[in-house]
Amino acid sequence: MLYAWKHAEVVMNQFVLNLFDATREQRISDVTSFVGEDASGSFGIQSNHARFMTTLVFGLARFRVKSENWQYLALPGGVVYFNNNELTISTRHFLVDTDLERIIALLEQQLITEEENVRTTRESLHKMEQAMLKRMLALTCKT
Repeated sequence: MLYAWKHAEVVMNQFVLNLFDATREQRISDVTSFVGEDASGSFGIQSNHARFMTTLVFGLARFRVKSENWQYLALPGGVVYFNNNELTISTRHFLVDTDLERIIALLEQQLITEEENVRTTRESLHKMEQAMLKRMLALTCKT
């Protein structure tokens, strides 16, 4: 009976982390704590936390499975929802790693890539605007 009670206590102190991005999902069981950051600062979640919803800022969060070392979660922001011992995070993209230095390097590379994509998109839009203005001027001159 004592074993069953202690086992139930361990399970009660854990929750599930569901990660969703544009192309995949990952379910992580036996999470004991989560630390993230929103616009108001850092916050922590443990099992049986009250229902909670916020938006994460770009950067790193961390979580612990059972009594293992911290695992790190890199993401470009996201929506966090905790209810009934399930933490769900929806984001455009996420990376999970146990090595802090490696995930920081991956996050920096991801940021550089996203900045380059934004720059390229802005240049493309500018060229489209210029072409459209030239076309409109050409149509105006014909009439």
